[in-house]
Amino acid sequence: QVQLAESGGGLVQAGGSLRLSCAASGLTFGSYAMGWYRQAPGKQRELVAAITSGGSTNYADSVKGRFSISRDNAKNTVYLQMNSLKAEDTAVYTCAAERTILTTLRRYWGQGTQVTVSS
Repeated sequence: QVQLAESGGGLVQAGGSLRLSCAASGLTFGSYAMGWYRQAPGKQRELVAAITSGGSTNYADSVKGRFSISRDNAKNTVYLQMNSLKAEDTAVYTCAAERTILTTLRRYWGQGTQVTVSS
């Protein structure tokens, strides 16, 4: 059974930092691309950052230069370092694991963690 458990969310003032963690179990972690998504109230879920199994990264334009995604395959964990936080970063942040096997995309989701940035 695949489980993704996020931690590290909370309340922070604008300009502050948070580090989110997502611990994975039940899957071959190193074979999966990992992503952090967020959903603010009344908005669609959006991809914030992603990292491939090989370590390549990409970011939403809104977080480039402020957020950094990394992974530790030995710990089956992906991180999202968030700096210079803004009120508009307030959302539920969820990690996801993705892998395409043959033609089938397998995607697993965590439960999410709330990030609230006060202005």
